[in-house]
Order: sequence, then C-alpha cells, then structure tokens
Amino acid sequence: MDIHQILKKLPHRYPILLVDRVLQIEKGKSIQALKNVTINEPFFEGHFPHRPVMPGVLMLEALAQTAALLAFETLDVVPDEKTVYYFAGIDAARFKRPVEPGDQLILNVELSRMKAGIFKFKAWATVGEELAVEAELMCTMRTIE
Repeated sequence: MDIHQILKKLPHRYPILLVDRVLQIEKGKSIQALKNVTINEPFFEGHFPHRPVMPGVLMLEALAQTAALLAFETLDVVPDEKTVYYFAGIDAARFKRPVEPGDQLILNVELSRMKAGIFKFKAWATVGEELAVEAELMCTMRTIE
C-alpha cells in the first residue's frame, strides 16, 4: 500500500501522518509498515536540538495509525469524514532504543482481539534488527455527527 492509498484511509496529514508505506498486510491478522524518520520532522527542532530523538508518544501514534490501517482492511471499510478511529488504551509500553533522523522505523502490528467495536493489538517497532518500542494497543472506531 503506497502513500496515496494510505491517504485515502487515514485522515491524518502532515505533520501527524506517521506511516509512509505498508510493506505487507494479512487481513484480520497482521500488518507491517514503514516510517522514514528524517531531520525535517518538526518535532526534532525541540526534541532535542542537541541530540534529535523521535518522541515516544509519536512512535506509539505511528503504531496506532498502522493498527487503524489493519482494522480498516480487516473490516473492508474505507472511512469517511464521519468515521474517527481513537486510542482506547495503551498497556505495557516500553521504549528500548532512541529513534533518530535517518532511521527507518519498521512498524509491526498483530490483531489480538476484535469485540464490540474494540480492537486489541500487539505492536512493536524496530530499527534494523533492534527493538525500538513495544506496546499493547486498544483502539475503537466511532461515527461522529
């Protein structure tokens, strides 16, 4: 799935769109996506100017956006402007290595459970062979008026 297909499914736009490409997807099971981390990211200006590091909350957001793509694909849904996909919870989040400009963050998400509109995922991201972040995510899709 390229950036054009991602833009059709996710409402996020620069600077908060954090998925550049989907590398593989298995409907109802798992997804692997890519985030190219560049020095041009606006958060690097203040986090931290002397040693730029991608904020952990943005790594979790990138994983959640990847999870949303898996959820939409699993349900055969193309969200519209009345569909919002929210975080419902984050458990066991652990940050294992800093993510810096020039890194490629490989985003991995597995669907653990889907019940009553709540999705539970096991998520982790790597840089090369090194684990950067891992967490359990809960998300939900809502229709807004």
